[in-house]
Amino acid sequence: MRSSKIVQKILSNYEGETAGVKGNLARMLMEGKLGGTGKMIILPVDQGFEHGPARSFAMNSAGYDPHYHYQLAIDAGLNAYAAPLGMLEAGADTFAGQIPTILKVNSANSLMGEGAGKNQAITASVDDALRLGCAAIGFTIYPGSDQQLEMYEEIKDMRREAAAKGVASVIWSYPRGPAITKDGETAIDVAAYAAQIAALLGAHIIKIKLSTDHLMLAEAKKVYESEKIDIATQTARVRHCMDAAFGGRRIVIFSGGAAKGADAVYDDARAIRDGGGHGSIIGRNSFQRPRADALTMLGKLVEIYRGRA
Repeated sequence: MRSSKIVQKILSNYEGETAGVKGNLARMLMEGKLGGTGKMIILPVDQGFEHGPARSFAMNSAGYDPHYHYQLAIDAGLNAYAAPLGMLEAGADTFAGQIPTILKVNSANSLMGEGAGKNQAITASVDDALRLGCAAIGFTIYPGSDQQLEMYEEIKDMRREAAAKGVASVIWSYPRGPAITKDGETAIDVAAYAAQIAALLGAHIIKIKLSTDHLMLAEAKKVYESEKIDIATQTARVRHCMDAAFGGRRIVIFSGGAAKGADAVYDDARAIRDGGGHGSIIGRNSFQRPRADALTMLGKLVEIYRGRA
């Protein structure tokens, strides 16, 4: 597999990392219609765990079949497909080698009571990722949760094991919990903090939400105002989050969030592109649409990230 100069530049930011990890990062960055551009679109399908089957797949019943998502990611020319253990196992042989995969190794569910706190159970292992030929593991942390320190310790151990075995780590960094207000979950100061925490934990790829111009933390707000940090537009907020990810030295992708209109998805992608982000990880906004519509939308996103739309 050849590697473009852009991808080689990105890999050079991962100093001290194993050749296996860099190889798997290159594998994802060189895959699909955005291969070699330094941009990525990843299909994540962990919503069945998080939200339940009907809320996830009833809008497009073909999505109940794990093979549907493999094929959608392949036909759309995406960089990777991410899912929990059972979803990947259900198509691992049929689609072996056809698209890089990311094994989501921890998950929560909507049946948990409020007393359980914001946490996720570890549901797969690094060895599962190796057995399935995955390029990376994916792990969610909840900065602001009462369980956040335990989650940090869990990913510290799994990331170390994965790196030693040549597997990259993707960290979903989603602030939530009693320390975070509802508006604060997408506040720019909190989003940038989430990106920084993931980078400090050793994430090779960081997944965060797009943010609003809200500032939740009083002490941080003083700095944003005194230093006149530009957070007025989505593009500026993406750029600020990239600064928080080691000055752009880490790959940062932004989640698509809840289902919304195609134009809003395109506007988000342009802001990510123009702010220096590396791309989108887009689930419900793709697989909940009819297949033809999803392929059209994903094709338009490719054109946006290539600077053609």
